[in-house]
Amino acid sequence: MRRSFILLASILLFISCKNDEKSEPNKRILSDSSGNINQLTVVIDNNLWEGKIGEAIREKLAAPVDGLPQEEPLFTLSQIPPETFTGFVRNSRIFLKVEQADSSGVKIIKDEYSRPQTGIVLMGSSENAIIKLVDQRSEEMIDLFKKAELKEKQRRIGKSLKKDNDLEDRFGISMKFPTAYRYAKESDDFVWIRKEIPKGNMEILVYEVPMNQIENDSSVISNITRMRDSIGEAEIPGPVEGSYMITEKAYAPYLFETKIDGKFAYETRGTWEVKNAFMAGPFVNYAIKDEKNNRYVIVEGFVFSPSRAKRDNVFELDAILRSVKFEG
Repeated sequence: MRRSFILLASILLFISCKNDEKSEPNKRILSDSSGNINQLTVVIDNNLWEGKIGEAIREKLAAPVDGLPQEEPLFTLSQIPPETFTGFVRNSRIFLKVEQADSSGVKIIKDEYSRPQTGIVLMGSSENAIIKLVDQRSEEMIDLFKKAELKEKQRRIGKSLKKDNDLEDRFGISMKFPTAYRYAKESDDFVWIRKEIPKGNMEILVYEVPMNQIENDSSVISNITRMRDSIGEAEIPGPVEGSYMITEKAYAPYLFETKIDGKFAYETRGTWEVKNAFMAGPFVNYAIKDEKNNRYVIVEGFVFSPSRAKRDNVFELDAILRSVKFEG
């Protein structure tokens, strides 16, 4: 009786395994991807990397980030030759691979060696063909890698979220930010959230303005600058009497159009400074159009961290600000 039971169990297990193989024949167990945020692995022969192809890649993918007070690259590039792109090295979350082939083309790879992972393969028959691909497709590649890194940063932020209902009560929005941030200043129509970092701070502002404050006869960038300066004077004092935050006068901010939670938004990047004091740093501002309530909801992040790199600080703020959802 016992032998019959064991035989029956073995047959059922064999059938179950065969059914699983049929239903998911290509399913693989992938390890977790690795790498610092904005660390891009470039898989390319050493001689190509040291030549014109490498120069073209560096020019596009390590170009300076818009709006920072000092030059910092879009991505930190780490080059390795194809023969070493094996084992755990292939777990890089984002990678760019250059291959010489009979015809030119671009291939996008998702979760090939680890998860989550985004890879781009550039294929060309000659040096000039590959350089042409880099020039023509660089914006697309940068956008793809940035979206992957933004998603990863938001995933990491999600591991330790601060429980918060204040933004919904005041502005009808939610925003995902870590427990390391605290409320520094609150009123009915203005919120200031802060995170302390070594020798500095990371700040988030949330407020709203009437739609016509941004959409009037003046240029949008001028309107946003005036709006920021008026908020700075009213709400963000500097270290000495009569000082407050303004938009840096020497350089005009960068203005882009984007979407947040499906709503049109103006994205402004530039440098802030403190009037009557020696303080400055980068900011990113999103003016999100809320037609239903005839307003723009403003979410802004800015960093004070003298003599230190700030790219990754701004990227964290970006990930938080872009998590905004409108309730109801």
